Amino acid sequence: MYDQNSSRRDFMKTSAEAATAASAQTTSAAQTPAGFEADSVRAAEWPASRPLKKKVLWNELSLSEFPPLLENDPVVILPIGSLEQHGPHCPVDMDISIPYHIAVATAEDIDDFPVVVGPPVWTGFTHYNMGGYGTITVRLETFIDVVSNVCRSIKANGFERIVLMNGHGGNVAPVTSIANKLAHENIITLSFPYWSLVQQEMRDWSTADMRGPGQAGEWETAFQMYLRPHLVLLDRREAGKVRWPYSPAVRRYAHVPERRRESANGSMGDPFAATPEKGERIFKLAVERLTAMVREFHATPVLQYEEFGSDAKVLPTLF
Repeated sequence: MYDQNSSRRDFMKTSAEAATAASAQTTSAAQTPAGFEADSVRAAEWPASRPLKKKVLWNELSLSEFPPLLENDPVVILPIGSLEQHGPHCPVDMDISIPYHIAVATAEDIDDFPVVVGPPVWTGFTHYNMGGYGTITVRLETFIDVVSNVCRSIKANGFERIVLMNGHGGNVAPVTSIANKLAHENIITLSFPYWSLVQQEMRDWSTADMRGPGQAGEWETAFQMYLRPHLVLLDRREAGKVRWPYSPAVRRYAHVPERRRESANGSMGDPFAATPEKGERIFKLAVERLTAMVREFHATPVLQYEEFGSDAKVLPTLF
């Protein structure tokens, strides 16, 4: 059995030690990925820092710029994520950063119809990470209400196609529920976590974390080393110190109340296997796959909800 107080002490001690080290150290070459020299890196050269090729962000548009977009069956990509601890070396906005940048790159690459990146929903359902510094969570019901109402607002503005791209494991089930509920209201969405676009390649190309993105492990760290290397503290990387309470056969079905019981340092995976090259390769493939999906979504007529074969386009709200 776990000693809950001991688990909490271990987790918070690790977080506190990382915080102390952060205040005592200045940026060093050790924090810069291989292939980058700390004194020669220019922020504008990093994919996440360069100017956008065109205007694709919802929050940068003016009132007068929306009507022309609606004339050509636009698609809105809504990044959804979380703000939570990601070990001693990765930024806490990891789970919104990745889907956001995949969405932006996709919107930039499509020129023949409008693709708008909706305002990122940065807060997620991540109660189980509250044992680590930096985590902010909301109640499940609040998260569902917020995302649902953002989508209703997007639809009310005239946008008929919405892509819900999630970057946080704890949001997967809630976002699926949201998509099902919205379908009943004739708000048509595609809903998926970003890693589903490249799940097989994450396994095939991995040298450590073959099951998926993990938590501040090989793939998440690689994404950040490519997108925002200045935020990855490579000299503070630690391999995940995981202690599962169940066998592999049972673990996949378990819902645990707090991550500090499973991971003493907040990491789950091997960040030492990450490279910027891996991050670039998997990122560009995700963009390619999402681009193809968005193109098909755009080309397909918007389906309307019909009750028992009737031609009614709008159903009364039942819940």
